Amino acid sequence: MSIEIENESGVEAPLEEILNLADFALAKMHIDPAADIEILLVDENVMESYHLDWMQESGPTDVLSQPIDGLRPGKPNSLTPAGHLGLIVLCPQVAKKQAETAGHSELQEVLILVAHSILHLLGYDHAEKEEEKVMFALQQEMLESI
Repeated sequence: MSIEIENESGVEAPLEEILNLADFALAKMHIDPAADIEILLVDENVMESYHLDWMQESGPTDVLSQPIDGLRPGKPNSLTPAGHLGLIVLCPQVAKKQAETAGHSELQEVLILVAHSILHLLGYDHAEKEEEKVMFALQQEMLESI
């Protein structure tokens, strides 16, 4: 997998752990090893700009996912074709606040957000109760396995 990660957030971030999770998650979802994904860590001001542009909502958010090639999960003997999975934009400063509220580590929060975003890039959603159960079960499985 080609996983490109850039930290423009101005704070230290667990880049190695993010890369490990992304690599594990994409392999688990049977994505062709030639596929690629971009992960961009930004500060709150930049995140607010993305949030406004992509969602027409003000204020910074924790993470945004922008699918590119519309790739979907493959199967053990039928990998998803190579392509550009998409872009994940994550704000460590917002993740830190959420971790404090949730009572777990900042690392745990960041990994939750990355796993969640990868699933969104692969077409999973949580708008409906049944979709939510499937998506959150996969997310939890990824986090426990890594």
